[in-house]
Amino acid sequence: MRSTHRFSALAVLFLIGTGAFAQSAATTTTEEYQPSVFQPGKDVVWVPTSQTLAERMLDLAKVTPNDYVIDLGSGDGRTVITAAKRGARALGIEYNPDLVELSKRAAQREGVAARAEFVKADLFESDFSSATVITMFLLPDINLKLRPKLLELKPGTRIVSNSFTMGEWEADETITIDNATGCENSWCTALLWIVPAKVEGTHKVKHGELTLKQEFQKVSGTLKTGRKSVPIEGKVVGDQVLLKAGGRELRGKASGKGVELL
Repeated sequence: MRSTHRFSALAVLFLIGTGAFAQSAATTTTEEYQPSVFQPGKDVVWVPTSQTLAERMLDLAKVTPNDYVIDLGSGDGRTVITAAKRGARALGIEYNPDLVELSKRAAQREGVAARAEFVKADLFESDFSSATVITMFLLPDINLKLRPKLLELKPGTRIVSNSFTMGEWEADETITIDNATGCENSWCTALLWIVPAKVEGTHKVKHGELTLKQEFQKVSGTLKTGRKSVPIEGKVVGDQVLLKAGGRELRGKASGKGVELL
């Protein structure tokens, strides 16, 4: 996958001086192209996600054969191929054409080319609205630029990031692995977000009137029954609304018509 780590100018000079900094993506040799760690790309340098973390990311998203996984910045294709091996359909979006072709060859070798597709495209110009799972290994500032688009995905879409956050949008779940459990580099954390339904506003419910304010998956507000108003707080997980009001736990479901308490 794509790396998300920015290196200081000093570090870059060191890498160049030692020959560790890779040449640009284009290759004209007759040998099969092989990417180099830290090679520059359009928005980021390239560092592979370890196979163990790729597996854990897909575990965290609970990927099944019913899913359509889209990997943003798919690099060498291992996350897409791993998802396809689980029976899911998967698409890798990658700007570097050499990495796209490398990934296609790998999918053929692994016998999953029918389920693993790779395209050369710009993330910011791509449509990934049909995904049920998004995976990525991108810089924090790129995550933030993508965040509005990700929040418009269908409620319940799972988003998993290697190591990097979404700013104020807190992860719903985070796991970290170490060398002993198979992490091969410094990038050993997976973060999961579940796209929340939009529920802010006032809703007529069987208990009375529910008024909600929403900040990403977190909600707060009041539940008014007759003349009594009770403060509430809770969260939205996909289209499920989980609330606490006056010591009671309430569950609801969001739809195009608003929120219905169950």
